[in-house]
Amino acid sequence: MNFKVATLVAFASLSLGAFAYARQDKSMDTNPMVGGASMMKSMDIVGNAVNSPDHTTLVAAVKAAGLVDALRAKGPFTVFAPTNAAFKLLPDGTVDTLIKPENKDTLTKILTYHVVAGLYDSKALKAGIKKGNGTFMVKALNGGTLWFMMNGPMNIVVKDEKGGMASISTYDVYQSNGVIQVVDKVLMPN
Repeated sequence: MNFKVATLVAFASLSLGAFAYARQDKSMDTNPMVGGASMMKSMDIVGNAVNSPDHTTLVAAVKAAGLVDALRAKGPFTVFAPTNAAFKLLPDGTVDTLIKPENKDTLTKILTYHVVAGLYDSKALKAGIKKGNGTFMVKALNGGTLWFMMNGPMNIVVKDEKGGMASISTYDVYQSNGVIQVVDKVLMPN
């Protein structure tokens, strides 16, 4: 192989490698899927939640509590978003009772317990857990406390004020005004 051919082969190999690397980085920018729906980074928390078939109960509760405008604000916010399956784990009739107008204050307290001011993606949560020697404490918008811990090398769990534990099942769903962490249980404040 002469020098020109060897140079062309080397250049082609480097170009293909750079192209593959750029494609890999581009794929990391794609919008994640939640409940079979694409979560668009350009949309706000409410806009994406409305499109998720896994969060219809949460969306109905947010509307009943009158929190739509608050969750469309600039933020950033971190929302620990329980799935429909998480709401089904509550005692029968709980959701129906909570969305009644006379229970708006209780519903608001529970929902704002799932929201934290600031951007807490998995990297920030893990760093807080490491710095806190295994536990990271954060104040929710309702004034309550959430505790974060590792459950194994990769899974982050959230402990609520009642001692309940929820796992984050889908991490780092970035929004235009924050990030959603999907959780498998409803978090309960005192």
